[in-house]
Amino acid sequence: MSLKHEIQDFQKEMIPKIPENVLDTIIKTSTELGERNLEANALKIGDSVPSFELTDALGEKRSSDQLLKNGPLVISFYRGGWCPYCHLELRALQKVLPEIKISNATLLAISPELPDYSLTTREKYELEFPVLSDPNNQVAKKFGLVFEPAKELIPLFKENFNWDLVAINGTETVELPIPATYVVDRKGIIQYAFVDADYTRRAEPEKILEVLREFGD
Repeated sequence: MSLKHEIQDFQKEMIPKIPENVLDTIIKTSTELGERNLEANALKIGDSVPSFELTDALGEKRSSDQLLKNGPLVISFYRGGWCPYCHLELRALQKVLPEIKISNATLLAISPELPDYSLTTREKYELEFPVLSDPNNQVAKKFGLVFEPAKELIPLFKENFNWDLVAINGTETVELPIPATYVVDRKGIIQYAFVDADYTRRAEPEKILEVLREFGD
C-alpha cells in the first residue's frame, strides 16, 4: 500500500473522532497556511545543500559532509513524533530502509524536537536510521522550510491532543518545518525535492527509491 493510501485510511478513521470546533480550526489554519506559498522559499532540485552537524537521538553527532563521503543522503524533515502524519511517514521510510542502503545512501530524519523526544520517537516507532534534533530549526531554516504556525493551534494541540509543542521543542515561540524530503547526491546537489505546506501530503518512499536508482552512487 502506498503512503498516500495509508494516510487516507488514517483520515477516514480519525477525522470523525475530532470535535467539530477543533477540526474547523485546523482546517481554517491549514487553508491559510497553504495560501502563504511557503514552498517558494525552500531549496529545490539543483541547489547545493548547506553543511550541517546535528546530534542524533543517541547523542552521536552526524555531519552531512562526512556522510556524503559515503554516498547519497535522503533527508526527511518532519514536524515531530507527536504528528500522526509524521509517524506514518517515518514508518514507511523504515520499511524501505534496506533498499535505501542498497544505494549506499544514508537516511536522516530531522525535527525541532529536543533530543529526549527524538529518542522517544526513535524507540516508539522502532526506527533504525538516525533521528536528529535540530534545535530552533537551525538547519531547517537553511533549507528555507521554517514557519510559525497559527497561534491558536498551540493551546488547541495541548488541550485536545496533549501535544505541548513548547515543551517538546524547548522554545517559547513555536516554529515548525514544512514537511520535506530531499534526495542529495554525494556531491551535495539536490536531485529530488518534495516540499508541501499541506502536512497531510508526504513523499512516496517508492519515488525516493526511483530517484536513487536513477543517479546511483
